[in-house]
Amino acid sequence: MNNFSIARIPRIEFGTGVFSKTADICSQYGTKFLVITGANSFKNNPNSARLQSDFKRLGVKPVYFSVTREPSPQIVDEAVAHFSGHEFDVVLGIGGGSALDAAKAIAGLLKGKQSVMDYLEGVGPELSYQGPTVPFIAVPTTAGTGSEATKNAVLSVQGNDGFKKSFRDDMLVAEYAIVDPSFLSSCPKSVIAANGMDALTQLLESFVSTRSNPLSDPLAISGLGMIKDSLLSLYEQRNENHEAMEMMAYASLLSGICLAQTGLGSVHGLASPLGAFYPVPHGVVCGTLVAEATKLNIKALMSREPNHSALKKYAILGDVLCGKQGSSQNESRENLCALLGSWTERLNLQTLSSYGLSEQGIDHVVANCRGSSMKTNPIILNDSEIRGLLIARL
Repeated sequence: MNNFSIARIPRIEFGTGVFSKTADICSQYGTKFLVITGANSFKNNPNSARLQSDFKRLGVKPVYFSVTREPSPQIVDEAVAHFSGHEFDVVLGIGGGSALDAAKAIAGLLKGKQSVMDYLEGVGPELSYQGPTVPFIAVPTTAGTGSEATKNAVLSVQGNDGFKKSFRDDMLVAEYAIVDPSFLSSCPKSVIAANGMDALTQLLESFVSTRSNPLSDPLAISGLGMIKDSLLSLYEQRNENHEAMEMMAYASLLSGICLAQTGLGSVHGLASPLGAFYPVPHGVVCGTLVAEATKLNIKALMSREPNHSALKKYAILGDVLCGKQGSSQNESRENLCALLGSWTERLNLQTLSSYGLSEQGIDHVVANCRGSSMKTNPIILNDSEIRGLLIARL
């Protein structure tokens, strides 16, 4: 058994209706709340009025801040500067991955007031974060990123010279993750599809990561089993299937817990430059690449490391996601690749060319994909292999 370490996770409140505990949980830390939300989805959700009523009951007058797009270092630094005169007791983030990542970073910087650029991996001086942080409460309203359970705040600058990098530290982990599946009833189908495939990819890549371990592996399998039984039905039925909402919210939470322990793989390695250089949503990158990336990893392993333990793990994944045992490990792996390909089509996930990537831009993406996620891929892929993977999804 390889040595492994386990990062801290939040205290978790999970289940339909647990959002009703949010105001009281926040009040444990004081009475001065900064509430960070996405653009409009939470404002239009029935839970918003309920939260306002709870704040009124507690005599709390929170300050609100909206994150209307993927968070950038500029957005975080401007928010920190704007709120520097406040002494907040808690930061409450409510929304998808963008809102939660922004809230996580802002909570980490409000007291010290440094620029987030000082801490981003691979950018600037990469200073060691010393804190202190304002207590952070995370409420996800989508099922996919798992940001409520991680220490990463992913920030991006878009453009040809852009980047997508993480501000990460154990001190940034939420004090509470309040996961209420009922939020998924208002998610658009496209969000369910993209975020669901993000969760699937995070669980799959965690399971075959070079840092996978006996504690995280069963969690990954549990989450993937839930996705097998819920993603397509939630996509097709949405608010009519409450059981599917619970399963996907659970799977997303586990995907965040797993990636925090193990790292990820080639899909997420490519997601960073693709999301920085092109306006492609993170979940779409995962959904459009995961089948081809899985196929490529298996082919490379069989060619160069045929006794690698990840090959057996890919066979296990095939049996779990297909709901049947293959007659051989090869058949199980083939079933896995075929299933992932069919889901990409059924969920209507767009190709990369839809967002502006062409063959001329591929080398620039390949040259910038060797970040932390690529380092835990089960096998080192060469530039030619990665280039072929991207061409297959143009």
